[in-house]
Amino acid sequence: MRTRLATLQDIDAASALFDAYRQFYEQAPDREAARAFMTERLTRGDSAVLLAEDDEGTAVGFCQLYPSFCSIEAKPMYILSDLFVAPAARRSGAGKALLRAAERHAAQTGRVKMELTTARTNKTAQAAYASLGWQLDEVFLGYGKRVEG
Repeated sequence: MRTRLATLQDIDAASALFDAYRQFYEQAPDREAARAFMTERLTRGDSAVLLAEDDEGTAVGFCQLYPSFCSIEAKPMYILSDLFVAPAARRSGAGKALLRAAERHAAQTGRVKMELTTARTNKTAQAAYASLGWQLDEVFLGYGKRVEG
């Protein structure tokens, strides 16, 4: 399994995976919106998108890292917002390869840590995170609020 940073030349593969990821989270298919979103991210450079490719060079998974800051440490960090592996490539090691690549990229770009959230029911992902040294936050609760405007 090979991982690398995506570029605009990867927009077809990246947007197809992003659309599938959104559908996994019960969003209606919208390849056009997925393409527009990923094109904007890659053009503006406001996220890092990593691809996992199989032996034939086909993109089978992706993760997206958003720059943020750790106020406590007063240093930059990443939010690992999106991680997805196509169903046919699951259990191939693509997910763990993407997590390792994200960690290397974060270290190379001076980030002090990464954070992510996952569904309480996603036990497979939780096991993968734990096996790679991610620690479950048992102190803080996360809250969110939708803002209309």
